[in-house]
Amino acid sequence: MKVIEAPGVYRSLPIDDRKIIFLAGSIEMGKAENWQQEIIEALSISTLNEDRTIILNPRRKDWDSSWKQSIKNTNFREQVEWELCGIEDADLVIFYFDPNTQSPITLMELGTIVNSNTTKAIVCCPNGYWRKGNVEVFCEWAGIDLYHTKEEFLEDLKHLNGNS
Repeated sequence: MKVIEAPGVYRSLPIDDRKIIFLAGSIEMGKAENWQQEIIEALSISTLNEDRTIILNPRRKDWDSSWKQSIKNTNFREQVEWELCGIEDADLVIFYFDPNTQSPITLMELGTIVNSNTTKAIVCCPNGYWRKGNVEVFCEWAGIDLYHTKEEFLEDLKHLNGNS
């Protein structure tokens, strides 16, 4: 399993039978826990084919919250475009909605997946998330598996396999 953090290059890697998993969810620095690391650890003991799995993690170590959120800001634009490409290329998008955040971009990303009808997704939205009802309706509408506790979510990810 290869983990690539934003804005790392992955599109030039060999494509033969690779499985791309994108980690979408709360990143609000200072508010959101580093749930991505927990997901990566759960997946590392799953039955995924280690050699063919690429995990795309949008949480980047060099993020600078002073970057202006503008299409003209090259660093910001690079991040957003990397995430869009990652979601588009993914075989599976794993969503986590941290109850300590609002994460409007994550809601937008979930809406994109619901509309695509092509990318598989699984979602964890614990009690306390401010728009949990919206997430529940979206997931039911699109037939997306929804978990209400991170513990149950992580346990099931440990059993994820290359066909999931």
